[in-house]
Amino acid sequence: MGTGHARNILAGKIPRLRLAAVCDIVPQKMESFPADVKRFNTSAELIASSDVDAVLVATPHYAHTTVGIEALQGGKHLLVEKPISVHKADAQRLIAAHTDKSLVFSAMFNQRTDCYYRKVRQLIKDGELGDLVRVNWVVTNWFRPQFYYDSGGWRATWKGEGGGVLLNQCPHNLDLLQWLCGMPVRMRAFCNLGKRHNIEVEDEVTAYFEYANGATGLFVTATGEAPGANRLEICGDRGRLVVENAKIIFQRTEMSVKRFTEESRDMFSAPELWTIEVPPARGGGGQHNEILTNFTDAILDGVPLIAPAEEGINSVELANAMLLSSMCGETIELPMDAARYEAHLMKLIESSSFEKQVQESAGTGDLSSSFNTNP
Repeated sequence: MGTGHARNILAGKIPRLRLAAVCDIVPQKMESFPADVKRFNTSAELIASSDVDAVLVATPHYAHTTVGIEALQGGKHLLVEKPISVHKADAQRLIAAHTDKSLVFSAMFNQRTDCYYRKVRQLIKDGELGDLVRVNWVVTNWFRPQFYYDSGGWRATWKGEGGGVLLNQCPHNLDLLQWLCGMPVRMRAFCNLGKRHNIEVEDEVTAYFEYANGATGLFVTATGEAPGANRLEICGDRGRLVVENAKIIFQRTEMSVKRFTEESRDMFSAPELWTIEVPPARGGGGQHNEILTNFTDAILDGVPLIAPAEEGINSVELANAMLLSSMCGETIELPMDAARYEAHLMKLIESSSFEKQVQESAGTGDLSSSFNTNP
């Protein structure tokens, strides 16, 4: 991802943003960059450079926290890839390091730019759907072959990545879920570890949520199912929204369902409704480059951020709570105990006997096909 972002900056796709330097612990990975782009072997050297005003952290997950803290303490604006941290306690540490509010601190939640999800958020915020009743999201079109997991030693391990589908693919979906519907107050989840792949972390998840107003939710994801699905369904007191196959279908009741339930004297009647395909929001949709442009504009012009990094703790907490619920066999109340999950994760790392088979030198893939940006 770091190379992809760097290439887009070099290609001039983000106005007013210049690639001043790159950093990698593997020097060969920086050889293809132009001579006027400085190269550093450590994050500390890059952050100390007076040529650098802002830092984009696109590393294996645990370093999002450590390098991110380095950057903020070094007086640099910071854009961190998803997830902002592996676990809630680390996310709290990273957020706490943002003491200088003149520094812009953003997260790469590029799917917030998606025209379909932006429209759904607008409809919810405008009250068109009424109070939340139920949300279901089946997002199983994150399929990955075994080679994907074998392509790096850090992938799909508790020590290197801190989780599987919930920490790698689904931070975007979990961020959107809380961005649209808010945070639940409790959950019960079932996570299958290495069910479809030779990995030690989760590759199949089913989670049940409860919200403060009594609404319920279901979240299902997997990386071993093909063909997968991506269907978001949000039900409210005034109807149902379905986002699937690049369409938003809104079945709007002509009156409040709660009111109809209380007032109807016909035992088998239901509220009348109309069905419409809602057009997506206009403009935007620029995904990663739009987040980079927004980050730049926030630094130079003070424009509001699309994805303030502080909000990234919510998707981390949802992922952590699902794993903790599944492995401890209990319902987890939110906000969750950050220290408890951190201790649980450390035990998983210490007790791991998984032997990773790595094939880093073979295989190709189109990175853009991994973004799963079309609902």
